[in-house]
Amino acid sequence: MPKAMIVKWFLGSLIGLAGGFILFLITGALALANDIFIMQGPDVVGVRSGGLAWTLLGFVILGCLVMMAAAIAMFIAWIGAVLNTANLPSKAWCIALVVIGLLGFPFVATLAYVIAGPDGAPQRTSVSGITAGTGSDVQQTGVRAAG
Repeated sequence: MPKAMIVKWFLGSLIGLAGGFILFLITGALALANDIFIMQGPDVVGVRSGGLAWTLLGFVILGCLVMMAAAIAMFIAWIGAVLNTANLPSKAWCIALVVIGLLGFPFVATLAYVIAGPDGAPQRTSVSGITAGTGSDVQQTGVRAAG
């Protein structure tokens, strides 16, 4: 997986995380503003059932699902970064990404890779400049082939 793809997964997960969190906060604020929660001091002791309550509950669930999908995308980006750096001759980046990720900070490890990490993806060679044809459409270069 090339580094550009890892960066796309990482940024996509950040956007998803922010979007899910904002949806979660707005839904909670709407529930508080419309007295959906039955409060006893600072504690929530119940929920007033109704159409608005069920709609807001649906949006809370949607926000949570989006945040979980963003976490999975972040994990995929971290795994891609680890596998990408495993191809490098020096294993320092790979070991650092694995250790930091396994300590519980895959976000930090992937962020470091996105900012400063090397691209360890194998380079693809292209043959796009070669065209098939007869010998008459090849330019003379002045170099004669041996043989």
